[in-house]
Amino acid sequence: MAQLPGGGGAPSITGRISGVVIDSLTQKPLDYVTISLARASSNRNTNGTLTDSRGAFRIDNVAPGKYKVTVSFMGYQTKVINPVETTPGKPDNNLGRIVLSPSATALKEVSVTGEVPILENRVDKVVYNAEKDATVTGGNAGDVLRKVPMVSVDQDGNVSLRGSQNVRVLINGKPTGAVAGNVADAMKMLPADQIKNVEVITSPSAKYDAEGSAGIINIITKRKEMSGVSGSLSGGLGTRQNNGNANLNVNKNRLSVTGNFGGNLTWPQESKINIDRRDESSWSTQRGTSDTRRYGFSTSGNISYDINASNSLSTGIRYNQGGFNTNGGSLTTSSDLAPYDIVNDSENQFTGFDWSADYVRKFKKQGHEISIAGQWNRMRSQADFENFYSLQADRDQLGDNDGVNNEYTVQADYSLPISAKVKLELGGKSISRRIESTSNFFRRNNMNDFVFNNDLSNIYDYDQDVLSGYSVLTFQLKNNWGMQTGGRIERTLIRGDVNNTAQGLKPLRPDPYINFIPSFSVSKSIKTNTFRLSYSKRIQRPSLQYLNPFRNISNDIFHSVGNPDLAPEVSQSVELNFSTFIKTSVINASIYFRHTDDIIENFITSEVYAFPNGEERRVSLSTFENIGKNSSLGGSFFGQVTPAKGVTMRGNINLFTYKPTVSSLYSNAASNSNETYLMYNAFLGGSVTIAKGLLAETFAIVNAPRRTSQGRNASFNMWQLSLNKEILNKKGKIGLNIVDPFNERKNFNSNFTGGDGLVQSSNFSIPFRSVGVNFSWQFGKMNFNPQQQRRKRGVNNDDLKQDGGQGGQGQGM
Repeated sequence: MAQLPGGGGAPSITGRISGVVIDSLTQKPLDYVTISLARASSNRNTNGTLTDSRGAFRIDNVAPGKYKVTVSFMGYQTKVINPVETTPGKPDNNLGRIVLSPSATALKEVSVTGEVPILENRVDKVVYNAEKDATVTGGNAGDVLRKVPMVSVDQDGNVSLRGSQNVRVLINGKPTGAVAGNVADAMKMLPADQIKNVEVITSPSAKYDAEGSAGIINIITKRKEMSGVSGSLSGGLGTRQNNGNANLNVNKNRLSVTGNFGGNLTWPQESKINIDRRDESSWSTQRGTSDTRRYGFSTSGNISYDINASNSLSTGIRYNQGGFNTNGGSLTTSSDLAPYDIVNDSENQFTGFDWSADYVRKFKKQGHEISIAGQWNRMRSQADFENFYSLQADRDQLGDNDGVNNEYTVQADYSLPISAKVKLELGGKSISRRIESTSNFFRRNNMNDFVFNNDLSNIYDYDQDVLSGYSVLTFQLKNNWGMQTGGRIERTLIRGDVNNTAQGLKPLRPDPYINFIPSFSVSKSIKTNTFRLSYSKRIQRPSLQYLNPFRNISNDIFHSVGNPDLAPEVSQSVELNFSTFIKTSVINASIYFRHTDDIIENFITSEVYAFPNGEERRVSLSTFENIGKNSSLGGSFFGQVTPAKGVTMRGNINLFTYKPTVSSLYSNAASNSNETYLMYNAFLGGSVTIAKGLLAETFAIVNAPRRTSQGRNASFNMWQLSLNKEILNKKGKIGLNIVDPFNERKNFNSNFTGGDGLVQSSNFSIPFRSVGVNFSWQFGKMNFNPQQQRRKRGVNNDDLKQDGGQGGQGQGM
């Protein structure tokens, strides 16, 4: 420690050297850049650090003097800043922006455009930059996710990662009440124009909640991290749906304020459905049509304030509302009754908000910080229906199912760089969920009035408390080796109370269960190639949609009910990943193995049901069961290539096996037990610049049928074309989108086989071809401000198995 002149007893003065490292082409921060510090007259490094996710670095305890700062990163030209001087009167030296340029070798191998690529490989994730993709304009979040590598979205909006629907979807690193209720409906509420990029994490570390056996999808919404006032307006009109979106960003010094509003509205769409079922003693069919109108909107506001260089606060709120109304009718024929007509109407609405606040305290050492965050999610769903029968008026029924879900979260995270090469992370979290589902049924009496039906109505209260703690160690080793190891412990306590004991349901009081969740990964970089081997263990707790014992009888031959006795799924996976860029190509390939115990699947059986009017008939009952275990071997590949100037092609494919080993309790009703099936989902797209500012794009998606232990769900495919033109000095854009021009409607077929000779098949037909126009406009003037490059922080709940997207089926939140 250098001392001031005037004697050995003088007090020592130290300061810091800081800055932000930026890519010269993309103008984006670079993380994991090595910063070395040496005396100006020496080649021996005396201190150093790595840049964080914002590209920022800080070296503390620097004595007054002249220094040499060396900035180096694989694939970039090394930059030396000499001299860098600190004095007793000015001990801190902020170097500001340090711009690194790709090395000559990298420039020969990479096509330099100065634009952020649509696909990016990062150390622990794959990033799809939606704002750079013209074909997603005018759609919703589901349309965006269909183009993300390894992700698939079916015709109902159900989201899968590598073929598994056990995926946790976050927005800006945080859960939302809308997603907790129904992923498919939540994705339809979020306009595509709000989305900046999508992160896919297939092997989360122990820092993440243990839920989501397939991984995590994190949707990042648009927010300018620049100084100044800026914003955007966008919208679209089409033959199937219409949408609009507005953004406003105000960043001034230490204060950042953002606001957003977006929504969509679909035209009425006629759906056609044919269902056939038979068992050993009966058969029935339904032929029906219905008109559906759907709407949704989302609005949010966020405020962030840096009190000083060490302390910052932020808070934000998001409000969601959406719904759909369905009016239709069907003709039912069966072996038990004469043919009869049913007229049915349903109204479904969900509203909610997500409020969060967090505080971050940074210490002198770069990367040494603690954060405390809290969040309140509230979501309310309302599902009302009415069915009128042509044969017997006493079979008419009305029903309403209201659900309220409150989720309270508090968490603390601590990060400590033990050295320039070793980082320790610790944290703890408490999640409390309080859910109430109220189901009311009404039947016609002899006086032709609707009266309350106590036998079918119910109030179900469900509480879940999760306490967890984690520890993660990250090592940056010699010769471009890296390693991360960690562990997480979670304790879960659940309780369920039934208001109506006449249904034979008992309170849910299982013993608390504790899970230890380890994670490990090791990586090696060789020039432009990166290899990574990882292991992770995950659990998938069933949410209320799976547990709620309310029996939905709105369809009199197809019933559904939850299972409060479900155990959580437990999966373990090993993945080997390779990523590289070769000349103009970006390549990422993985092979993986995943073993899952206590698989939760939708399970269909045939049973005799006693209706309120005294009739007894066989119906199909759909519920959820822990059917057994599954071992899946898979591989995924995605790449991007620029074969010629102005031409880009990209594609991805995911192949994996499904081989369920069904327990003896369900083997008689499982037709696919111990059978091996190869499943896949693939994407292929390309773009070409026709003229300056005029871009044409196209892509196609193909997804294989999704298998279960009892059969197969429908496959899904689509083709889209778009043409976009820049206007208003590149601040605006207008476009034309066409979806499946040669298919006015699409048909989706599903087949299932259960016990007692049950065979059930369905064909669902919806309008699909669409044509739409869209526009977008950006306004405002901005300047780069390194202080606005804030670290992502706050609550990150990713711990529930989500609803399969069967919205409007009468299940509570």
